[in-house]
Amino acid sequence: MRRGLGLVLMILLLAVLVSAAGMAVLMLVAGREPAVAADSVLEQRVEGDLADAASENVFDTLLSGRRQGVRAIVDNLRKAKTDRRIAAVVVYPRGLTSAYWAKLQEVRDAIADFRASGKPAVAHLEYGGDREYFVATGCDRVFLLPTSPLDLSGLASYELFLRGTLDKIGAYPDYLHIGDYKTAPNQLTERTFTPAHREMAESLNRDLFEQLVQGVADGRNKSADEVRRIIDDGPFLAADAVQLGLVDDLAYEDEIDGKVRPGKGRVVRVKGDDYAKVSPASVGLKGRSRIAVINAVGIINSGRSGIDPLNGAVLGSDTIVEYIRKARRDRSIKAVVLRIDSPGGSTIASDVIWRELSLFNSGPGARPLVASMSDLAASGGYYIAVAAPDIVAEPGTLTGSIGIYGGKIVAGGTYEKLGMNIESLSIGAYADMGSPVRPFSEAERAKLNGQLRAFYEQFVEKVAAARDMKPDAVDAVAQGRVWTGRQAKAIGLVDALGGLDRAIALAKERAKIPASEPVVLVTYPPRRGFYDVLMSAIAGAGLRADVSALLGPRERQAAGALSAPFRLFRRGEPLALMPMGWVR
Repeated sequence: MRRGLGLVLMILLLAVLVSAAGMAVLMLVAGREPAVAADSVLEQRVEGDLADAASENVFDTLLSGRRQGVRAIVDNLRKAKTDRRIAAVVVYPRGLTSAYWAKLQEVRDAIADFRASGKPAVAHLEYGGDREYFVATGCDRVFLLPTSPLDLSGLASYELFLRGTLDKIGAYPDYLHIGDYKTAPNQLTERTFTPAHREMAESLNRDLFEQLVQGVADGRNKSADEVRRIIDDGPFLAADAVQLGLVDDLAYEDEIDGKVRPGKGRVVRVKGDDYAKVSPASVGLKGRSRIAVINAVGIINSGRSGIDPLNGAVLGSDTIVEYIRKARRDRSIKAVVLRIDSPGGSTIASDVIWRELSLFNSGPGARPLVASMSDLAASGGYYIAVAAPDIVAEPGTLTGSIGIYGGKIVAGGTYEKLGMNIESLSIGAYADMGSPVRPFSEAERAKLNGQLRAFYEQFVEKVAAARDMKPDAVDAVAQGRVWTGRQAKAIGLVDALGGLDRAIALAKERAKIPASEPVVLVTYPPRRGFYDVLMSAIAGAGLRADVSALLGPRERQAAGALSAPFRLFRRGEPLALMPMGWVR
């Protein structure tokens, strides 16, 4: 028996050692910088929900099966611009599912920067969706699949209201908010738009629509008025899109090589996943000075960062504070760029993060801090941004939402319908304030309103001090209102328009690093090891896969935003969270 058990253990140990050795070899091979032939064409795919950062998952490197994030795409185009071996780029926008526009603008800006090298960039659309087409218009030429429509017909937004559903099940949403435009609780308390909610939604739609119009006009050499008239006739058959000058020609993917480099014979391609392994130093972009990029991605909560099945990334205050302190202790870091993609969340966690960022930017050893806004930097996301003296946003970023709300769902009627009864015992005048079976009393409502008002005033004062504005002026543009990045710049909430590269350039300027000098980016969170990835995959992949199978990206976003107050935050905690909605 002992000999048999020992043999089994030896076999298991040998299997583990062989697997580890095989994995090490595979990682070595996968991480090796690829050979790029002269006169190559970079094949860059822009797909899916466009995660803000390139994935930290080592499986991505091993298997090259996951879509590249915005940063990986931008870095590829930046390297290709100076790489003499790359003669052209073919961009493939495919199945873009993001509900927002800022990341699309960042990719499009990177394509435009690549074109400044004089090398051609062309796009092939397998399906001419509006987001795919917007990215494609950054290229010199656009080709569309002969059987695909060009779905360019304007923008429509959708917001979900659940008051009718709650009434049917006997539940009552008892919420308070500070700010006429703090409409996040409206999803629960209203059956339709309030006047302020409708005004804000229409303003956002109009500004995003005009950004789309201007992008198409610039990319296709048309006037904005002409593009507006064209959009009113959309969507278009493929042949009509060519006739209107919206695309250059119709082509299948296998026909692109001949159109990109006619008469050149066989075109040598390098895939974007492979080109990502080319080091910047090998193409003349070797940096010396170090700038930290701290990614603040997800709904803001206390504790550790992680993944929520419905909301995706959760930005834990403990985790990001740890990263900020590491960057502060590292004297080789010349500046920090805080990259924000967050709708906000916990007021307490937001304030903890703001405080730690403020310490980095003040006192002995202070260094420059710049905030870079991605798709979202609203409510709590804007709160942490104002710790930075300089804020950069894309025109399509959604930001602001300077406001707060709090409350509870009263489910006593629901319990009664189900034949259930809850009895409570309490000691203390407000101990039963969070009762799930009854609304707030007048005294309790006044208590909650005082808490909300105090945080709102603190929020306004922090913004006023950071933006060199009067509190009354901040209050006038606050009130919970969401703005696009372009609107926010016009009212003083944002300093400059652009993506992460624009923020890095500003950080270099503040740190007195020459503009022409490349820098080394130290990214937080750091790349995870094999064991961490394996454990997190085992712990969460099954549940995330189940949820993804049941819900599409829009439905998952809606369910996540609506259920977050009940699942992610402390009972009774005031929330600095933007309203949920999406634009098609």
